[in-house]
Amino acid sequence: MKFITQVLFAGCIFTAMLSCNNNTKNETVEAEKTTSGTSRKEWGNIEGQPVYLYTLSNAKGTVVNITNYGGIVTSFVTKDKQGVASSIVLGFDSLAPYLQKHPYFGAIIGRYGNRIGDAKFSIGKEHYTLAANNGKNALHGGLKGFDKVIWSVDPPVDSVPSITLHYMSKDGEEGYPGNLNVTVKYTLGDNDDLSIVYDATTDKATPVNLTNHSYFNLSGDVKETILGHEVQINANSYTPVDTTLITTGEITSVKGTPFDFTTPQTVGSRIDAVTGNPGGYDHNYVLNRQGTGLETAATVYDPVSGRVLEVKTTEPGMQFYTGNFLDGSVINHTGTPVNFRTALCLETQHFPDSPNKPAFPTTILQPGETYHSETVYTVSLRK
Repeated sequence: MKFITQVLFAGCIFTAMLSCNNNTKNETVEAEKTTSGTSRKEWGNIEGQPVYLYTLSNAKGTVVNITNYGGIVTSFVTKDKQGVASSIVLGFDSLAPYLQKHPYFGAIIGRYGNRIGDAKFSIGKEHYTLAANNGKNALHGGLKGFDKVIWSVDPPVDSVPSITLHYMSKDGEEGYPGNLNVTVKYTLGDNDDLSIVYDATTDKATPVNLTNHSYFNLSGDVKETILGHEVQINANSYTPVDTTLITTGEITSVKGTPFDFTTPQTVGSRIDAVTGNPGGYDHNYVLNRQGTGLETAATVYDPVSGRVLEVKTTEPGMQFYTGNFLDGSVINHTGTPVNFRTALCLETQHFPDSPNKPAFPTTILQPGETYHSETVYTVSLRK
């Protein structure tokens, strides 16, 4: 039986300055060629383990850089309507900043993406306690989630620009039960589509909710906010949250609220009506789905650059986050702070706190089942 998801720091002192590669001039990546469309270079090491940066390139000149530390997408370089290339995701141009505190830029999130209330859950008669790393709640897999581990990488086998990463999360890691064997494959297509396919198996029942935490700014310039981006989300409802950002368990219609993106709306048009601390969108949308395959979750358009980002997924939900906690503490190499609301996230997922919300689609993976999830981010131009 298959469980098919429906509806998709290192004992050294680093002196390198934080440097964010979004909105900077494009730099040539010196790499060891391994196959057509995919290249690799050494990027450092952590406690003797090598870390690499992989470059996926397609015929259009689009380039995606991914490191096997955290499976992090460090850049996604595309051209705007003027033909100027820049990265549409926030990230760093060296390993050192990723080993310091940062807001999960571009990382694979697991074992459980998003929040689990009170950092605990039960499966049957078994009770489990997790690290409370977000107030009283557990966030994004714990103190050392999948974003902070070194993944193994399969040798490239063909000319398709892709990499396949593996990680074995041991029984008890971060409090989660079961040995979880995870595979994540990134593929860059000819249509500037970045596909992410997640698979996992376990030997003990465990919650699994994998996602990618890329921060998008379609202008390619982190000095610009995302308030002018036009967003459309294929969802008639969302899951409200309490003051700690844990879902209440309700599923509420977006109609007549600031959460309604069923038609294109600029991010800034109603964001200040979304109260909270610090305010803004950080909510799970219940996607409108017709089947079990890839379906459109959201479309984002930046009128200045002309870039359009379409998100398709097999997942039932998507976290729409507008960089509410970006506070300028991360500085790029030009000295520009990564400020409030200068990026947005579109994290495809099962619903937050599902292990404690029986009415939500289950996230419990059983032995003998296979977790499978797919998400595709496609970039195009509107002139």
